[in-house]
Amino acid sequence: MRGTVLANRRGVQRFRQLAITAVKSSKIKLLLLCCIAFTVLVVGTRASDFMRWTNYSDSVDQFPLPEKGYAIVMNTWKRYDLLKQSISHYSSCAGLKSIHIVWSEPNHPSDSLSKFLNHVVESKTKGLKKIKLSFDINKEDSLNNRFKEISGLKTDAVFSIDDDVIFPCSSVEFAFKVWQSAPDAMVGFVPRAHWVDKSHGKKDYYTYGGWWSVWWTGTYSMVLSKAAFFNKKYLRLYTNEMPASIREFVTKNRNCEDIAMSFLVANATGAPPIWVKGK
Repeated sequence: MRGTVLANRRGVQRFRQLAITAVKSSKIKLLLLCCIAFTVLVVGTRASDFMRWTNYSDSVDQFPLPEKGYAIVMNTWKRYDLLKQSISHYSSCAGLKSIHIVWSEPNHPSDSLSKFLNHVVESKTKGLKKIKLSFDINKEDSLNNRFKEISGLKTDAVFSIDDDVIFPCSSVEFAFKVWQSAPDAMVGFVPRAHWVDKSHGKKDYYTYGGWWSVWWTGTYSMVLSKAAFFNKKYLRLYTNEMPASIREFVTKNRNCEDIAMSFLVANATGAPPIWVKGK
């Protein structure tokens, strides 16, 4: 009888020990689970800081407009009303520092046109800033002229634009901020696509796709210079290091200078083009 009681007591004590151990283990597990949950919560909320994964629009806002701003290089050809309208519009853009009109007409710009454009620029700025306006006169009529190196250009950023293309200043300033985040890239509003045409049996033969190719496939491989930001160094590369055969093709066919510049930028640094949407 006594042995049975002792055995029972020992069994009870052992059960209590197991119960206490189990409770302690459960508490430890619960504590560990709480710590893990808290860690996951903190990491989840701060992941953008740890890994620099941030919302793209927010990251773009972190790039303020630099003091130098950007220069507009505008191509034109006997469309004076459009030229006046474009200059009047872009003169109001906050980051603009200078305007360079690529002039390839046989006659120099008239005094009345120069006077009008300078007056428009001065009236738009209202004395808050001084925008330099100049005509870059070219003797030869060639689309290569739009990428000639500009002497004394003070800004690194160049906004290449045609005289018949107008985007709101808000879109232009946004594209400029995007360019600041990738200054070696070409950042523009007009995407296009190209791909290897295997039907010709040559690896270096490409097919060019327009906007509908971009819309249909959802992909693009270049942006056109009719509305794009790029670094001024590419003007020097295009003028001095672009193969003469390409420049001759552009002059002869009056086409493809934008494709040539897009390929030049991509090959020079390996930086892919960036398409930004604008109104």
